[in-house]
Amino acid sequence: MEEESMEEEGGSSSSYEAMMDDQNHNNWEAGVDGYRQQQQQHPAGHAQAPLGDRALRLPADRKGHRGQQQEEEEEEAQMVPEANGLMKGCDSAGAAGKGGAVAAAIINTSTSKFLMNVITIEDYKNTYWPKLDSAIDQLLTQSPGDYIPISYEQIYSCVYKCVCQQHSEQMYSDLIKKITNHLERVSKELQASPPDLYIERFNIALGQYMGALQSIVPLFIYMNKFYIETKLNRDLKDDLIKLFTEHVAEKHIYSLMPLLLEAQSTPFQITPSTMANIVKGLYTLRPEWVQMAPALFSKFIPNILPPAVESELQEYAAQDQKLQRELMQNGFTRGDQSRKRAGEELTYTGGDDIISQVYEGVTLQQGEE
Repeated sequence: MEEESMEEEGGSSSSYEAMMDDQNHNNWEAGVDGYRQQQQQHPAGHAQAPLGDRALRLPADRKGHRGQQQEEEEEEAQMVPEANGLMKGCDSAGAAGKGGAVAAAIINTSTSKFLMNVITIEDYKNTYWPKLDSAIDQLLTQSPGDYIPISYEQIYSCVYKCVCQQHSEQMYSDLIKKITNHLERVSKELQASPPDLYIERFNIALGQYMGALQSIVPLFIYMNKFYIETKLNRDLKDDLIKLFTEHVAEKHIYSLMPLLLEAQSTPFQITPSTMANIVKGLYTLRPEWVQMAPALFSKFIPNILPPAVESELQEYAAQDQKLQRELMQNGFTRGDQSRKRAGEELTYTGGDDIISQVYEGVTLQQGEE
């Protein structure tokens, strides 16, 4: 019966063990394990009989000797097991009752400690979210290669605790609102940019945001796994990319694309790396935008245009010639084509001729000396 009562008490405490943090969990396990070990050392089936029963079974010649009975009583009291210093000198039934009281005290202590660690909605708003808000601000505004003085372990721990305390929905809502406000500010800054800086600033905003996602998404991976993927059937990275598409790219695509086409027609008006980053980024945000300028996207993304056909080879050659003329008009010359490149004779000459030419050169040099 004592073992069954212990199993029931262990089952009733399982709900607390699933929720309490590592420290309280270890304290609970240590207390219960100590009690179980004592019960195993002195199981109920092998406990000594009560004092009255043993007195009835004493031999007849010993019943009349009160001194010996008194000694038996003292030995009996010493043989009763202890439990945390509270059960000494009691019989087995009393030991079971007080053992249950000790287990109940352990449960009450662990429960009180757990309740002290509960994160209320006020705790989340006043303590945990401000830490996350500050870290997100730094990640969104950092430049590539900058060092951010934040503790990623601390931020991950905040996210983990908030998810365990059922604040995932509120935290996801705050994260989306935070990033949306940031992107709206970025969009307003781009609208105020002059045309000659518009492309470069859009490239900086796009690269900065995509770089920030590489840190933000891993920090919120626990929320993504146990809330966004499970309950919303979405992915955090896809949601955050969609935010940039809706609040920045869609508002500027019709102003950005004509500038990109103009820059394409003027070689090196912007650096090739900037053009490649923007075109690839737009394709990642929304592949349908390829239809706005297929020729531009095809220069940086493969398999955009249909495969080449033999009947259009002349057209391809004409396009290459046009590009060469444009480069020459902008100061790029082809150089002197009358002279052969150094070493070209050796490239197309047989091995024997090479040896003979080297031998003749050495002979002439020795004759001059």
